[in-house]
Amino acid sequence: MTLSERVRARLGTAGELEVLPGGHSGLTYTFNGTCVVKAVPPGQKPLGRNDVLRQARVLRALEGSPVPVPGVLAVDEEPPAWFAMEFADGEAIEPVLDEHTLTPGLTRARMIEAAKVLRRLHDSGPVTEEPVGVAGELERWSRTMHAVPAELRPGADKLLRLLGEDVPQDGPPVLVHGDFRLGNVLFAGTRPTAVVDWEIWSTGDRRVDLGWFLLFADPRNFPELGRPVPGLPSEDELLEAYGVELSSMAWFRALGRMKMAAIMGHNLRRHREGRHHDPDQERLPPTIAAMIRSAVDILTRR
Repeated sequence: MTLSERVRARLGTAGELEVLPGGHSGLTYTFNGTCVVKAVPPGQKPLGRNDVLRQARVLRALEGSPVPVPGVLAVDEEPPAWFAMEFADGEAIEPVLDEHTLTPGLTRARMIEAAKVLRRLHDSGPVTEEPVGVAGELERWSRTMHAVPAELRPGADKLLRLLGEDVPQDGPPVLVHGDFRLGNVLFAGTRPTAVVDWEIWSTGDRRVDLGWFLLFADPRNFPELGRPVPGLPSEDELLEAYGVELSSMAWFRALGRMKMAAIMGHNLRRHREGRHHDPDQERLPPTIAAMIRSAVDILTRR
């Protein structure tokens, strides 16, 4: 049976799958405009971002919690595995990076509300896997950074040294989204309707999510990519909205910048090596350098 036939049989309704633009994990489709289907690509193993069943598990675990997530409608573990979830209403806009017409008031309200959603996620999410410690998180992304050619990551060695000199102690383990930002939260007006894109969730330190989220509160982190955004809250205002006093946030803010620089450097390297042709990656060097420079500044002035 084709994937469309399997989905029709399981959901008990006629329809066809249509590719959903913007999906980055496995294969992502809409079905009849009423649900979203994620599937493992044929011939590939359900690992990493392709492990769609793992995404379904965390969504099911969050059903009924204070965290808005799409409801899971069906799960099929037969290879290639897939699951279907509700098509949540709303729009996901990253104000610093996306073209948009959000008013300053709406931009501010959504960012503040997203910070509160992140707090609810960390407070109520299930802890179901072995936690990833802070040192392990640093080691993982240090490896990614070291795999980037030195000329693409100016100042990275100093940054990694500074991060390694004062690694904070682990906080209590919580559910960590891994890519929490406004672009991954659907909103209807000022109301969050669904947190989406759970490809890299884990159990770990809440400050890892926070450090990443705060990146997107300052367009200066994204030269040649970002834009000034009237109404955007400051990092301090977002931490206040999150509502928990946390230690060592300067370190985690720097870690978030290092991770972004490593990811961008990795993508740029793949493009230049011809492994994934995308000329737009050539816009990344100023942002990579800015992320590293900003992270070093944070660590040396704290």
